[in-house]
Amino acid sequence: MARENTQDRVALVTGASSGFGRVTAATLMTRGFRVFGTSRRVVDHPQGIEMLELDVDSDDSVRDCIAELLGRAGRLDVLVNNAGRAMVGACEETSAEEARALFETNVFGVMRTVSAVLPTMRTQRRGTIVNIGSLSGFVGVPFHGVYAASKHALAGYTEALRFEVRPYGIGVCLVEPAAHRTGIQMARPHGPLPHYDSGRETVEAIIRKQIETGSSPQRVADVIAAAATSAAPRFRYRVGGKATFAAWARRLLPVATFETVVRREFRLPGRAET
Repeated sequence: MARENTQDRVALVTGASSGFGRVTAATLMTRGFRVFGTSRRVVDHPQGIEMLELDVDSDDSVRDCIAELLGRAGRLDVLVNNAGRAMVGACEETSAEEARALFETNVFGVMRTVSAVLPTMRTQRRGTIVNIGSLSGFVGVPFHGVYAASKHALAGYTEALRFEVRPYGIGVCLVEPAAHRTGIQMARPHGPLPHYDSGRETVEAIIRKQIETGSSPQRVADVIAAAATSAAPRFRYRVGGKATFAAWARRLLPVATFETVVRREFRLPGRAET
């Protein structure tokens, strides 16, 4: 059930300079929202979105951004936590420092932003928080291990948050897309190990092709907008055929069979012969 009136409602979309965030900001504006978008450096948005500077890795930047928004708009009804980073690399070759940097953005950045907006939403007794996860948030995609770990952590955080803030009229949900045409960049570990070159390169090529040939990000933006305007958003929204299939396969297939499906999807060998 959608809320009838979005007039004068205010939305904040992090990471709005490209990808899902850019399209989502424009989509929410067409739904009647006053939309603020963020990027690390302020850029113009072709749709007329009000852009703010925000580095979700910084406590000060988050605090200043939310203060600026509230100073201009006086309220906040929807937060879309879209800002994030991706990485492709084997678990062993990814350093703890690189893993921390990824978690800083994908997990702690979300936590900072949520904590900054909750006092306002609690006072209003209404609001919706939409966190952008990934298919990798419920499947440990090979050579996406640290990224998958960050999205698994985000899923657990989102579920707990949903219980905690519901009494204050705040809805929380998680949108988990498969690959879409976003052009997202994937960093590599600084210390790659030759043992993993073949598998890493194979998986990266497959994922890049899935991104290049995937559906339009508008599909995800429409789901985000539907969740943002729902009076009772669901916990999870999976977007894309692969995300839907993976969710059902994980639930219904024996573990060994599911692992075989994943290996075949990414053209990875099974156990090495001795």
